[in-house]
Amino acid sequence: MQKHLTEQTAIFFSVTKWVFLSSVIGIIIGAVVTGFLNILEYSENYCSSLPFPSYYLLPIALVLTIWVVKAFAPTAQGHGTERVIAAVHKDNGKINLSVVPVKLLATVMTISAGGSVGKEGPGAQIGAGVASFISSSLKFRKQDRKKLAICGISAGFATVFGTPIAGAIFGVEVLIIGLIMYDVLLPSFIAGFAAFTTAQFLGIKYTYYHLHFFQDVNLDIILILKVILAGLIFGFISDLVVTSISSMEKLIKSIKVNVYLKAFVAGSIMVILTYAFGEQYIGLGLNTIAEALNQNPDSSNIHWYTFIFKLFFTSLTLGSGGSGGIITPIFYIGATSGHTLGSIISPEHITLFAALGFTSVLAATTNTPIASTIMAIELFGMDIAHYAALSAVISFLISGHRSVFPSQILSMRKSSMLSIKMGEEVENTNIDLDDHQKNKIKKIRSKMRYKEKKIK
Repeated sequence: MQKHLTEQTAIFFSVTKWVFLSSVIGIIIGAVVTGFLNILEYSENYCSSLPFPSYYLLPIALVLTIWVVKAFAPTAQGHGTERVIAAVHKDNGKINLSVVPVKLLATVMTISAGGSVGKEGPGAQIGAGVASFISSSLKFRKQDRKKLAICGISAGFATVFGTPIAGAIFGVEVLIIGLIMYDVLLPSFIAGFAAFTTAQFLGIKYTYYHLHFFQDVNLDIILILKVILAGLIFGFISDLVVTSISSMEKLIKSIKVNVYLKAFVAGSIMVILTYAFGEQYIGLGLNTIAEALNQNPDSSNIHWYTFIFKLFFTSLTLGSGGSGGIITPIFYIGATSGHTLGSIISPEHITLFAALGFTSVLAATTNTPIASTIMAIELFGMDIAHYAALSAVISFLISGHRSVFPSQILSMRKSSMLSIKMGEEVENTNIDLDDHQKNKIKKIRSKMRYKEKKIK
């Protein structure tokens, strides 16, 4: 009896502690990220009122972004979430406070000038930076600081997208592939809800797509088969996304030219391409995403190659030093590729496949199938739930052991036929067939050689 009372008392105080801490942290992060979103909106509106297209400023904006980051907070480089994951794994969630204003300024400059990035990565990095600063200032233990940094990811994600449940799950699912950190689940949920509620209180408006894909369908085998096919294709598209972003970054780094000159040239290339092909591939691309998800879509701006152009612009923006998130471009790529796929295999369900692409490509590129499925429900309604789960998990498996966040830790094999060392970062993982499969291949090759000799 005494042990039971001790256990329950300890758990009660622990729960009370984290309810209070995560609530306070969530409210603060919700307010700070709301400020970031308002500044970004003001900057975009100001740039749209210029007497010339704002994307003309992109070469200069990329140069200034690199200078600001290099001079004041080098760890603010890149698309935000990756840096937070690395900080959680390698430094117990310690993030320099200077990251917050520098990331905010760098992202505003990049997006306002037309850089093809998102705002969720900076939101997560700003949230984690604020949480880390508060926990360090109050001299919390390293483990508590780490937990609060994870809460910062969830709160930032929830504030930007208005999806508190998906934001909470994302924060605890994105760190380790194949493992959800249940010890941080409660504070992540509370921080996400607190941040989301604070943002709404401060006037942030969110877009939800309450789509009704069918009215009375109990079981549609043909549609299920099409969704399975879509999951496979979204998995391959996700692999293309990860490979393209990584390859572009390596290619630009390999060019032995001044980093500012490279940024200016990359920005100039995007200006020329935008002038030639239109402005739908630059910036956040929210209008194109909404068009892809429109239940009565005018697809005049969505072509089979739209997602490829967006991928190129995003890879070039990030590879040349632009600051911003990767998830909003992933939404764009997923929704437009899903729109194209739906128009081919199921014209009566184009919107469904656009929505499936929206979340399935996210699931595969970030290795977060559960958070992505919940996001589908929060954004699109319950009608999509079972289709979203099926497509998300398939695409997650098909994309392989890769990620747009190379600091993710691997703790599962996506196939029992593979031999993989667990506990490694994704970018350092060596993958090979297991011994059983190797022996099978050897036997097959031996039999083939024997038959060849017999024929001769």
